[in-house]
Amino acid sequence: MKNIKIIVFLLVIVIGLWFLFKYSASERTSDSKELIPVNAISHGHGLAVDLLNPEKVYIATHHGLLLFESGKLYQVGQKRDDYMGFQQHPTDSNVFYASGHPLSGGNIGFQKSIDGGFSWQKISNGVEGPVDFHAMAISPADPNYVYGWYQGSVQRSVDGGKNFEIVNKNILAVQLVADAEDPKKVYAANPAGGGILVSRDAGVTFSSLSADLSGGGVSGMAVDPKNAKHMLVYSEKIGGLAESSDSGLTWKKVPASFDGTILFISFFRNDPKVVYALAHSNSLYKSTDSGSTWNLLVEGQK
Repeated sequence: MKNIKIIVFLLVIVIGLWFLFKYSASERTSDSKELIPVNAISHGHGLAVDLLNPEKVYIATHHGLLLFESGKLYQVGQKRDDYMGFQQHPTDSNVFYASGHPLSGGNIGFQKSIDGGFSWQKISNGVEGPVDFHAMAISPADPNYVYGWYQGSVQRSVDGGKNFEIVNKNILAVQLVADAEDPKKVYAANPAGGGILVSRDAGVTFSSLSADLSGGGVSGMAVDPKNAKHMLVYSEKIGGLAESSDSGLTWKKVPASFDGTILFISFFRNDPKVVYALAHSNSLYKSTDSGSTWNLLVEGQK
């Protein structure tokens, strides 16, 4: 009888340890707070400079969220979801927003992280969702205004993404960019010859921003957070990176060379002289003079 009690006691301990290990492993897998070194950027889908540190830049990818800091690349936690749409909060450096696909398949809807991208929570499914916003914008002027592009339609939220409505059903956008000063002003980068389209009524109607860009596709675009008149785009018609200082009415080419088409551009909010750009090749570039000259930080995969 004594031996049986000892065996039962040992079994209880073993089973308890097994459950503890399983729980701990599950926690590490889903919400781990570790930064994991990686060698390269793969399938970049978004870019955001940390609000407090210009040496930190986040890259949303097909395989999770990356961080480039002090010359090194890291995977943020263990999540490997495909973040097709990615934005940061304009005033809180720990808050990010994303949409896309989970590793297991399907769509993730509109999600929010409050711990720097280590863990995520679904805020809403969007309209006819769960949505997969391939383009997304959070207004720097009022982060309650959220715009997303899904299946040819622009959806808008005015309560931080809790509720969405379809406001336009006839827009092709590879990127949405919210104006730095007016929450009802949003730009759509059109990849099929439309240049840049602009809405001044919170996404309901769009019109061409500039004849300088019309007739060619536009991929990457960014608005200076300190000066809404200053913009950068990568334009097919102009033949590369272009700069505007009059709210996008006229553009001039920036004499810079990149390893492929620029897909994403992001200013450092506290000092917009610092700008990052991510190319289709997954090469990462940095400018310290508002986009006039650029240096290669991470070479893309060949």
